[in-house]
Amino acid sequence: MKKTKKPKPVAKDSLPVTQHPSTSSHQIQVAVIGSGYWGRNLTRNFNQLNVLKTVYDTDTKIRQQLKKDYPEVRIADNEKEIFKDKAIEAVVVATPAAEHYNLAIAALNAGKHVFVEKPLSLTYADGLSLVNLAREKSKKLFVGHILHYHPAVIRMKEIINKGHIGRLQYIYSRRLSLGKIRREENILWSFAPHDISVILGITKEDPNYIDAVGNNFLHPHIPDVTMSSLKFPSGIGAHIFVSWLNPFKEQRLVVIGSQGMMVFDDTQPVEKKLIYYPNQIYWKDGIPVSEKAEGNAVNLSDIWEEPLKRECRAFLDSIVNNTTPLTSGEEGLRVLKILEACQQAIEQKEQRSFDIKPRTSNVETRTSFFAHPTAIVDEKVKIGKGTRIWHFTHVLSGSKIGENCNIGQNVVIGPDAVIGNKCKIQNNVSVYKGVTLEDGVFCGPSMVFTNIYNPRAEISKMNQVRPTLVKKGATLGANCTIICGNTIGSYALVGAGAVVTKDVPAHALMMGNPAKQKGWVCECGESLNTKLHCTVCKKQFKKTKNGISIKQ
Repeated sequence: MKKTKKPKPVAKDSLPVTQHPSTSSHQIQVAVIGSGYWGRNLTRNFNQLNVLKTVYDTDTKIRQQLKKDYPEVRIADNEKEIFKDKAIEAVVVATPAAEHYNLAIAALNAGKHVFVEKPLSLTYADGLSLVNLAREKSKKLFVGHILHYHPAVIRMKEIINKGHIGRLQYIYSRRLSLGKIRREENILWSFAPHDISVILGITKEDPNYIDAVGNNFLHPHIPDVTMSSLKFPSGIGAHIFVSWLNPFKEQRLVVIGSQGMMVFDDTQPVEKKLIYYPNQIYWKDGIPVSEKAEGNAVNLSDIWEEPLKRECRAFLDSIVNNTTPLTSGEEGLRVLKILEACQQAIEQKEQRSFDIKPRTSNVETRTSFFAHPTAIVDEKVKIGKGTRIWHFTHVLSGSKIGENCNIGQNVVIGPDAVIGNKCKIQNNVSVYKGVTLEDGVFCGPSMVFTNIYNPRAEISKMNQVRPTLVKKGATLGANCTIICGNTIGSYALVGAGAVVTKDVPAHALMMGNPAKQKGWVCECGESLNTKLHCTVCKKQFKKTKNGISIKQ
């Protein structure tokens, strides 16, 4: 099997260059509603951009401090003054999330452009109402998904779009702290919108699978810790872990590609916020090999600016230039849709009761084998001791799996398939009804079995299943295809991408489409010389009616 070519390292001077956002020429007059925990930062930035006219906060002490800090800015006594002021063109809503919808509706009805901190609202229905009203009023609706304006994320997207890390495979984010704990929303709605928004921006698609689990410690109905799982049609997977019960602050986003990896850590200084790792995993002789390398810091000095200032300027620019902002109301709706799906998944799990006693039916007890929580094992299945079954794998009824097997991710087995002892089945393989694997068979990633010779979607042909037998010790390389009704001889090796259309002799090396024999292989997997001798383990073979065998 051929080794995957190593990617060329990303040279620092080859990275794309991003210019600073433009500066609005027209001076928009802006009012900020809510100048507390995060709103004070918005107040400061809009003031530095010379567009801040009015600020309001329900807290009397905050209003008194605002008068001292911003003597030239009007400090309103209530939000209605802001809505009535015709000179104010844009309103920034930085209040608790439960108030976002009502304040944004009032501002839009007053003819103002609106910047709403995340999340846009606490329900998808309310978010849709805001988007429709903004469209009806011809006003901008902007959502505070700040990470889109972070120089590290901007540069990361550029590097990904240039193909420097290859095909996207997996994204993982951790947003943890022991910071402000809210009661108007749970940790999912408080922390996760940022990461969901960025992941959607990186993948450029909506997920087709969403799940989440939460834990409540401080309040019986408000999760303090959640883990959300997303899968996308292209095959990209993502996990989002958020918590406000962590002893230290962590804001990390990891993006894994086929030819490299990137880590964005916002707790690091500017020169270390974005690291590129030319790590990769390639296949050699049907076995995954990881290759690690030192990380290289990506230069951000040429585009560095406080992310919040970039975000505030982007809001103003969308108004002045009448453009759709990157974090528009529609983008906010996409995030809300995922938040609601995660929330529903968490609530459904809270309502379930699980019997943790081992099953005593035809399924072997879980104490004798390992199955990942996302794996599904049907009734009437036999699984041997020491076997491991990984993420999102489904073992269908009637199947038998031997001892000490390793079943990878996203594998389907059965119904009624038979797998021997010490078999290894890599990711994305389906072992259909009619397929039998003897002991020690290796199935490479994404290799294919068939069981019907001439299938039709409209006609059931399960009574025409042709059995396939893979004998002891055989290896089926990555992405190869085994046409049903054939037998693969013991210790045969089918090369990556080969298409087997007929029986394969024992110890045969098969390559090509259709697969043709290119030589012989030893039990240890090494090629034999013309004298049928293995120069590695020193075994000598002789020809037989069914292939070759060890010479006694």
